[in-house]
Amino acid sequence: MSHTPRPLTLFDASARAMSAQLVRMNAAASNMANAGTVAGSAQTAYRALRPVFATVLDQTTGLATVKVQGVYQSNAAPVRQHDPDNPLADANGDTWTSGVDENAEMIEMSEASRQYQNVVEALQTAKQLTLDTMRMKTS
Repeated sequence: MSHTPRPLTLFDASARAMSAQLVRMNAAASNMANAGTVAGSAQTAYRALRPVFATVLDQTTGLATVKVQGVYQSNAAPVRQHDPDNPLADANGDTWTSGVDENAEMIEMSEASRQYQNVVEALQTAKQLTLDTMRMKTS
């Protein structure tokens, strides 16, 4: 039995876009929460999370939307610090701090929030236009 997916609607595309921006905001929030955390080795130091998105094109409607392809750890190296008094320090007296750039994460959070709000506004406009069209048909 073959299953034909239903065509993508503007509301579906918007929901996917909002979901993707929430993933982006959550990753940035996690990164900011872990900025400055200290570990006993470079391997165990926190590495920033980076969501990766892919475009999805609905051939039936021509609408394009987004999907979260995955959330991956950044390759940014942790920062080594000599801190022999830290209980996490290794035999050389070194600790590693996450390589999270707090300013970049704030920009990422602001941009994701702005994109989310843009989608909400587009949805509100689409809803209003749909209602106006329905009213025209019934008058």
